[in-house]
Amino acid sequence: MSTRFRVLMTDRAWPDTEIETAILRAIDAELIEASATDEVTLTALAADVDAIATTWARVTDVVIRNSPRCRVISRFGIGLDNIAVTTATELGIPVTNCPDYCVSEVSDHALGLILACARRIGFFHSRTKRGEYNLGAATTMRRLSCQTVGLIGLGRIARELVPKLRALGLKILAYTSSGSEHGTGCQMVALPELLKQSDFISLHVPLVAETRHMINAERLSFMKPTAYLINTSRGGLVDSDALWAALQKSQIAGAALDVFEPEPPNLSDPLYCDERVIVTPHAAFISAESLIAMRTQAMEQVVQALRGVRPNNVVNSHFEKALTRTQRE
Repeated sequence: MSTRFRVLMTDRAWPDTEIETAILRAIDAELIEASATDEVTLTALAADVDAIATTWARVTDVVIRNSPRCRVISRFGIGLDNIAVTTATELGIPVTNCPDYCVSEVSDHALGLILACARRIGFFHSRTKRGEYNLGAATTMRRLSCQTVGLIGLGRIARELVPKLRALGLKILAYTSSGSEHGTGCQMVALPELLKQSDFISLHVPLVAETRHMINAERLSFMKPTAYLINTSRGGLVDSDALWAALQKSQIAGAALDVFEPEPPNLSDPLYCDERVIVTPHAAFISAESLIAMRTQAMEQVVQALRGVRPNNVVNSHFEKALTRTQRE
């Protein structure tokens, strides 16, 4: 017996599809899981589905143009750099995301990485596990209340991070392209000044054409030789070759990275093997609670679209046009 709708799940980072299947069952929709995430496989599967839900797989221009029945593309997550949003908008397909499901978790992770750098926890852990018990092995540490965190971007996650940093006595500087402090009370400065003055620089901007490799050789050269770079946003914000070069020249003290370009990265790369660099496997968003929230929200938006209702979080810049295919039936 055939179902009314077919929904393609390109990939997932969790062990089952119980939540997704239960939600889709309410509208007689079948969940189709991709066997691989290459463009050829996804294009073939997309030709016969009514919706696409994706985590990290690339939903390209080709995939979308070859999905004539698709009424919505739902992102399991926040960022949209893996989806050809412009193509979807052109074809009248709304694109949705889950903008607030992991705000607490990612801000906690960013804070944890800042603390790990400040107290040299990753460095000491690595050395001690190798059998070296030496308090003097690390560079000089300073009291948190004497140091400054620079936030590049003030989205939901950065705004959640601000009071946590203040509770520890850290001074906060911030930069946004608009110049707005978004009600945080942060001291706003130009990007070069933030880079020059901060002891920890934490990235909180989306990956778009204007921000790709925004942390490059020139901007790394502005940083203090005692400063650390923290990235829990998107790997493409940082030119990893430039970061490695800066570390080799001791232009900066170290980095803490949860996101990479590409993902997964080549962990044998010298950058990720360096003891001055803390590496976590794109884990900032994960908790039992955040996964449930994300999976539920993403699937509920698919259901809304397939029922002909505007989904809660349509991200297309011209969403009225993007809703035309959803509302066609």
